[in-house]
Amino acid sequence: MKISARNCLEGKIVEIKEGPVSTEVTIETAAGEKIVSSITTTSAKNLGLKVGEKAYAVIKASSVMVAVE
Repeated sequence: MKISARNCLEGKIVEIKEGPVSTEVTIETAAGEKIVSSITTTSAKNLGLKVGEKAYAVIKASSVMVAVE
């Protein structure tokens, strides 16, 4: 897979919450960090996502905010 996004994190799908329109997919990285993505249910079905399988969290954002207490 070749992609232009710089932040591509490999992990394992640990949870899929399917809704009628959107689906939440949770990917856990080797470091134990969990990333949740909301995608269309059609896309989730087309990708054939299954819990336990390898997947990539591809993060491309035009801005990233930082906050502190």
